[in-house]
Amino acid sequence: MPIEHIVFDIGKVLIHYDPNIPFSHLIPDAAERKWFFENVCTHDWNVEQDRGRTWAEAEALLIEVHPDREEHIRAFRKHWHEMVPHSYDDSVAIMEGLIADGRDVTMLTNFASDTFREAQVRFPFLTKPRGVTVSGDIGLIKPDIAIYETHAKSFDLNPAATIFIDDSAANVDGAKAAGWDAVLFTGADKLRADLAGRGVRLSP
Repeated sequence: MPIEHIVFDIGKVLIHYDPNIPFSHLIPDAAERKWFFENVCTHDWNVEQDRGRTWAEAEALLIEVHPDREEHIRAFRKHWHEMVPHSYDDSVAIMEGLIADGRDVTMLTNFASDTFREAQVRFPFLTKPRGVTVSGDIGLIKPDIAIYETHAKSFDLNPAATIFIDDSAANVDGAKAAGWDAVLFTGADKLRADLAGRGVRLSP
């Protein structure tokens, strides 16, 4: 079936994300920093903010267990803007080109509600697609099949005519389980080839 809908992930597809950037100077020792991310501000802890938990609640939970790390725990949100230093211009150009060509483009992202709104201000291209589903707004996160179904329903997408672009293999698999086509993002050149192979070619 021809592709009618193109859905972009955001982090590591359109904008860079790396919490090590601010923490490389907040916790200069690499071994200590690794321990901190593995035992305090972990990936699983951060994911719950993407699911909708408030930063105040998230910080309180960790500070109760690690009171000696309060400054670094609060620094995660305080320095979030440093974790997203730039966009991937080639990927953004592809998305903007698809929109200019009249393609139906939306976004589906695991993102805390407040930091996503900050990102839209800093990166105005995030306001250009027809719409976005933000995990923190609806209490669902990828790769839960329910978030793909919610997005498809919200934007009236035909799953069989939808392609999803994400940097996470698990999230790509989640989209496929929801009946979508999906590709793993590893760079703009591969994305162009993936789209062209499905009949979605960008105008010169």
